[in-house]
Amino acid sequence: MAKRSAKPLKPRDFQGLKYVERLLPLLDQLHDVGCQRDRSGNRSLHYDQYCMLVLLFLFNPVLRSLRSLQQASTLNNVQRKLGCARASLGSLSEAVEVFEPERLRGIIESLAAEVKPVRDVRGGHLAHALTAVDGSVVKTLKTIAEAAFMNDKNGGSHSGWRLHTHFAIDRHVPTRIEVSAAANSGHNDEKNRLRAALQSDHCYVLDRWYAQFTLWNDIVAAGSSYVCRIRDNSNLNAVIEERPVSATAAAADVLRDFIVDLGAAKKPDERPAHRVRVILVKTTPHTKRGGRKGGTAGPPSDGVLRIATNLLDVPAEVIADIYRHRWTIELFFRFFKHVLGCRHLLSTHPKGIEIQAYCAIIACLLISLWTGRKPTLRSYEMICLYFAGWASLEELLDHISKLKSEET
Repeated sequence: MAKRSAKPLKPRDFQGLKYVERLLPLLDQLHDVGCQRDRSGNRSLHYDQYCMLVLLFLFNPVLRSLRSLQQASTLNNVQRKLGCARASLGSLSEAVEVFEPERLRGIIESLAAEVKPVRDVRGGHLAHALTAVDGSVVKTLKTIAEAAFMNDKNGGSHSGWRLHTHFAIDRHVPTRIEVSAAANSGHNDEKNRLRAALQSDHCYVLDRWYAQFTLWNDIVAAGSSYVCRIRDNSNLNAVIEERPVSATAAAADVLRDFIVDLGAAKKPDERPAHRVRVILVKTTPHTKRGGRKGGTAGPPSDGVLRIATNLLDVPAEVIADIYRHRWTIELFFRFFKHVLGCRHLLSTHPKGIEIQAYCAIIACLLISLWTGRKPTLRSYEMICLYFAGWASLEELLDHISKLKSEET
């Protein structure tokens, strides 16, 4: 059966662009980025306009490819609202090699400063900003040859990119994404990427991959703290101090709380240079069922979470709750790939992927600012319906007001 051609886009498919217009003053500072190469002065697609088109792609399910985005740029309504002219497919493809992704970080910081905490996980016991850190791979097939000859044992392609992400747990928004090759090794190892991006006054919430003593030392040296799960087979025999488990902690499934001496005595340079506290928390046992399709590739668990931290004075139940909220970054990855449509990349160029990732962060921040709550599928769908003209502004505002009333 012949493949049906896509229906041409119409101006009415792009109603409700006034929300995106809010970004125009912030994006103005990007207008001249990349113009140094334009000696003839005939550049028609500027950085701010490209970002607005990417945001239009993220907020409108009608757009599914770079070609559809190019078609959208020909519509009068899009040109008028976004302040851009018709963009050729070549201009959209070439743009990512000229523009600078890191210039979007200042805009992200400006918007993130406006987002209020959704909830206080810390309970007033910790001043550091809770930041979950993890990486996720977005796969893409760059060539037919890679699809045919570079598959893993499960039939998946090795062609992909890893997104090294920092996620603000209290505000439920991402604050930083860096793009690297998919291989989690060498300079692109998630531990090394975190080490290079450490900031002060953050509490980094980490999974087992980050259980590296030298990384913990670097976090503490940067003036921050960590809450990190360690492996089930960790040697915890050198107990320095056993701490009593309060009734409140026991009710939160805390089994044990103690200070321990970690690391081999023969490698003093690789041992923690600070006191390490370990908290054992009861959880659901998990058995690995294999990495093939239909199985579970994650490591097994004996039903006990072993959480290491340098926070010696924070109640054990708060530490346990902080680690439980590490899962919010996994929910964001799902939202990022499946809801915002970032499983499909507009570009396979590293800069293009990073720009799309940063624009996705901006999209999440806008949803949080509009609704006053964490980005959800329902809110995203309602905004998309408004953009497509199926929902009125009053209906969108009514949806937002219901969310805020549920919060109170």
